[in-house]
Amino acid sequence: MSRPIDRLRRSLVAPALPRLPGPPPLPLTTVTLLMLLLLPSLALWRWPRPRAQGLEQLMAVSSLLQSFPASPERPVPALWRDRLGEAAGRRLWREQRRTWWQFWGPHTDGGAYLVLQENAAGGARPPLPAQGLRVGNLLVVAPDPLSRRLLQDQLRPDQRAGRGLFSTCLPRLESGQGVFWNASGLGALVGPLAPLLEAYQEGCFSLSLEGSEVRWRGEASDRPASTGPAGRLRIPDLPPSARPPLPADLLLELQGSSLEQLFRGLLARQLIRDPLAARYGIDTKGLALLRRSPFRLRLQPQLTGAFQASLELQVAVGADRQGWRQLLQGLARALQAQGLEAGPTAAASQEGAATWSRQDGVVLGGWRWIGEGGPAPQLLLFLGPVPGRWQAMTTSGTGAPASGELWLRVRPRGLDQLGLLPGPLPELVRRADQLWMESLPGTTANGADGLSWLKGRLQVSR
Repeated sequence: MSRPIDRLRRSLVAPALPRLPGPPPLPLTTVTLLMLLLLPSLALWRWPRPRAQGLEQLMAVSSLLQSFPASPERPVPALWRDRLGEAAGRRLWREQRRTWWQFWGPHTDGGAYLVLQENAAGGARPPLPAQGLRVGNLLVVAPDPLSRRLLQDQLRPDQRAGRGLFSTCLPRLESGQGVFWNASGLGALVGPLAPLLEAYQEGCFSLSLEGSEVRWRGEASDRPASTGPAGRLRIPDLPPSARPPLPADLLLELQGSSLEQLFRGLLARQLIRDPLAARYGIDTKGLALLRRSPFRLRLQPQLTGAFQASLELQVAVGADRQGWRQLLQGLARALQAQGLEAGPTAAASQEGAATWSRQDGVVLGGWRWIGEGGPAPQLLLFLGPVPGRWQAMTTSGTGAPASGELWLRVRPRGLDQLGLLPGPLPELVRRADQLWMESLPGTTANGADGLSWLKGRLQVSR
C-alpha cells in the first residue's frame, strides 16, 4: 500500500526549476540614457536656480514700478519728504548716488512705496524709518502701517530668480530710468481701454530724454511674466519712428495688420460676443472677418454738432467682399429693429453706402465702400457725422504695418482738452503735443511667442 501512496506523493511535489541565467549587463545606450536623465537632476539639486533678490521680489508684488537715476541737484521729491520726513528726506536726497524706485502694490488705489539702496559699505545698518522694512539690499518705506504689513505678507523669500521677461526687465530697472507694469497697473492707467491692450498685459520700458522728446524702448507680453515665455529674449534693433506728426484735424490714428490685434481682448469675453450675435447678428463667421482684416482707426475732433469727436474704422476687405456685404445686411436689420432710420445723404448716393439717424434727424453713423468694384475694396464705418473726405489706406509696403505690427499716433493734449484721456495717465503724457508708438511681434530665443517689442516717443512743447 505504501508504494502507490509514495508514487502519488512524489507526483504532487513540484519538480525542481531549472536555474535561470542572471540578467545581462546593461547595454551602453541604456547607461548613457540614464546618465542623461540623472545628471541634470543632480545638477538642479546641487545648484538650483538662484533666489530672487530685493528688486525682483518687489517686481513680483507690484502693479507699477518706476526707476529713477540719482539726481541730487534737483529739488527733493514730495515722496521722499512724505516717507522719510523733511530733514531726513533732504539729507538722503543730497547723498544719493544710485538708482532709486517707487512702486504701487496690487491694490493700485494705495499710496506709493519708496525704495532706496542701502549703503553697500560695511558697518552697522542705520535704524529703519517709520513704516520701513528691508528687502534684500533695499530699504522700502511704505505709505502707512497697513501697506507695510500687506507687503510683508506678500513677499516670498524663497522666490526663484525670474526668466524671460522678468530677467530682461530687471536690468532696465537696476540702472537709469524705466518702468515695469502688470495687468493691474495697466488697468489703473488706461481704465476702460485696458481690454484693447490685451497683448501688453505685462512689460517694461527704458526711458531717455533727447531734446524735447521722451523716448522709450522695451518689451511686453500677453501673459504674466511668471507664466510667460521662458528663455533669452531676442531684442531687435528698433530705430526711432520717422513717421510724421498727426495733423490738427486728427486726434488719434491706429493702424494694424489685423483687427485681431485690437479686438482680441474684447472678443475673448462671452459677455461681449453674446450681445454682438443677439443684437447685431455678428456671429462666429462675422467675428472671423473682423479678426483678419487690416484696419485703420481714426478719431477726428468735431467743432460743431452733437459730438465732440467722430470715430472712423476703415478695413481692407480683400477677398472677403461678399462676407462683409452679408454682415452689413444683418447689421442694417438690427439697427432698424432698434428704431434707427436709414437716410440718404450725399455720401450715401453710392449704392452700398448707408447712414443711420435718430428720429430727430441727428446722424449717428453709417458706412460706405471705397473702391468696391476694384481689386482691393475697402469699407469705411463711422460713428458720428458723415466724414467730409476719405481715401484708401495703404495696406502694403513701407506705408503700412507688416504682419503683427501696430502703429499709433496720438495728440494727447488735444484729447485731454476734450476730456477723452483716461484720468490716471501721467501729467507729462497729458501735456504732450504728439505721441508715437510702434509694436512689433517678438519671440524668445527658443521660439516662444506672446511677446511684443515696443518703441515710441513723446514730444512736449517747451
